[in-house]
Formats: sequence, C-alpha cells, structure tokens
Amino acid sequence: MLKFLILFPVIYGASFGQKGYIERPKSMSDCQTNSTISEKCPGLYCGRTLQNGTLSNCGACVRGYQPDDSSENSICKRCEEEPSFYDWLFLGFMALLSLLLHWFFIDFTNRRKNNLIILHVSAFIESVLSGIVTILLVDPIGTFNIRSCKVKQLSDWYSMLYNPSPNYTTTLHCTQEIVYPLYTICMIYYAFSLLFMMLFRPLISYRCVDTKGTKSIYAALYFHPILIVLQAMFGGLLYYAFPYIMLVISLVTSAAHLASTNVLEVKQLFKNNFCDARNLIILVGHWILHAYAIISMTQLTNLTFHLSLLATVPLPVFFYICTVKFTDPDYVERVSHVDISTNRYSAEARGTNLQFWNT
Repeated sequence: MLKFLILFPVIYGASFGQKGYIERPKSMSDCQTNSTISEKCPGLYCGRTLQNGTLSNCGACVRGYQPDDSSENSICKRCEEEPSFYDWLFLGFMALLSLLLHWFFIDFTNRRKNNLIILHVSAFIESVLSGIVTILLVDPIGTFNIRSCKVKQLSDWYSMLYNPSPNYTTTLHCTQEIVYPLYTICMIYYAFSLLFMMLFRPLISYRCVDTKGTKSIYAALYFHPILIVLQAMFGGLLYYAFPYIMLVISLVTSAAHLASTNVLEVKQLFKNNFCDARNLIILVGHWILHAYAIISMTQLTNLTFHLSLLATVPLPVFFYICTVKFTDPDYVERVSHVDISTNRYSAEARGTNLQFWNT
C-alpha cells in the first residue's frame, strides 16, 4: 500500500504533465490545431488547405477544390478532371429545359401561329449565346474546356446538410460546391439566357411580329427564377433522374399533341402529322427528346446495342395512330351496342327453338 502511494504521484504526473492535471485548450482553434492536425476532418466535406507548409483548421475548401479522401489530413485537392459524358448530358438537359419553355410559351400565348418562326429562332440563338458565354466564363476562362469535380453520390449536391458537430458543441461550416461547377453553371446559364432575352426579344417582337412575343417574354421572367430555385433545391435529384423525366415527358406531350386533333382515321392522322410542316417539326422534336433520354440512360456504353434502341423512338407515335380509332368512345359504344343486340337476338332465338320443341 505504501509503495502504491509513493508511485501514484509519479504515474499521475507522467500521464498528465508536470502540473498534475489536464490543460484545457484555450480555444476551439487550438483544439483543432493540436489534437486533430494529423487526423481526418470530421464530416464528409470538411478539409484543410496547405499554405506555406502549414495546415489550416478544418473548414470548407476553396471553390474548385474537394477534400481528398485518400489524404490522412483531409487536404483540399484541386479538381482537374473533365466533365463526364453523363455530366454533359445533364447540362444539355438543363439548357434544353429553358429553351423548350421559351418555345412552348411563344406558341401557347399566341392563337395565330403565323410569323412566329422568328421568335423561335430568336429563342434558340439566345440559348446558344448563353451557353457559349457561360462555358467561356468557367475555369479555365476563355476556353471551351471545363474543369470539374467528380460527382460520387447524391449527398455531394447538398453539402449544407452535412455540417458536422464535433462533441455536439460547435458546428463546423463546410458548405461548398462539391460538384463544381455543375451546381452553379446552370444558374449562370439561366441568368445569361434572361439577359440576352431582354436585349433581343422585345425589339424583335416589336419590329417583326407586331408585339406577339410580349406575353412569352413575361412568362420567361417568371419561369427563369423558378428554374434557378429548382436547380438550387433539387439539382441532385434532377442529376440522377433527368433521363427518366425526359422519357416520360416526351411520351406524354407527344400523345397530347396527337390527341389535340379530333381526327380518328389512320390515313388522315398520317396526313396531318407528316404532311403539315408545323406538326412534323413538333413530332420530330419529341423524337429527338425521346432519343436524348435513351442516350442519357444508356450512356452508349454498349455502342452497337444502345444505338439500335434508337430505332424504337418512332414506335409510340405509330402505335397511337394505328390504335386511336379503338379508343373513340362512340366506337366503344357502337361495339357494345352490337354485342348486346347480338346477345339479345341469340337469347330470343334460343327461346323460340325451345318453345317449338316443347309444342
């Protein structure tokens, strides 16, 4: 017992220092610097920057950087990869979304469809210019190349939801654009699209089409901010779901367009949709969207097989045209009436024969 009492202060002092007690860190930064400088940062997206040979405290990486998972210290690593084929398809979808809304509202807000082609061309040129300027302004600036960070999982789009709280005391704010630049580039594109529309469309509408494009301009002032909010809130979900969304929308809108006419004869439907220039352009546009969805889903990993799937793109339209007469309520009513009459006649015939044999 005496030996234990003699050795206890020595062991106590060796364990906790010469003062005989544990020194509390003066601040949270001291704790991070002293105790975790050789460890990974907490959370999924916190990292450290290396400056002048010293590591910073855990926090958000600079834009265009990602925490290196292979690093022992969670050092922020500069993203040097190029966007994948799927990334380009996603950016194309977000650009098409704006352009298709322009075209829809130009057509929807005008009962008379004559002389609207110049507004459609204007919307297309505005979208192309917006895309070119956006790509030129993204790092590396002035080139048509994009430096991007690889998307690994859905949570990469929502880093603000994964700020860690070590020991449940303080929160480390590590919100950053992990999917650089896919998150912000769409917003930049929509801003330029709105800017170019305001520069060109009012003048074209006033000079060329007698102000027929006014309502479509007002509509764009509403749906562009909506698209920006949509990208900010649901960008990650859209990234993974856009091929299926495009496929469903192309099928539904194609059927709605074909059903907008009251013609139910096969020959007349073929004539209306393939001989009329406007209807043919709309139909081909739906086919392009359908093909774009198939390419996005398959990513052409098996080139021969996946390209052969594009041959199925026109099938829904031909199926609709060939079977639409069977969906006519009058036709169904006539068929049911004939069936009822036939059954009644058969019943009466059986009753007559039975009465004859009974007599």
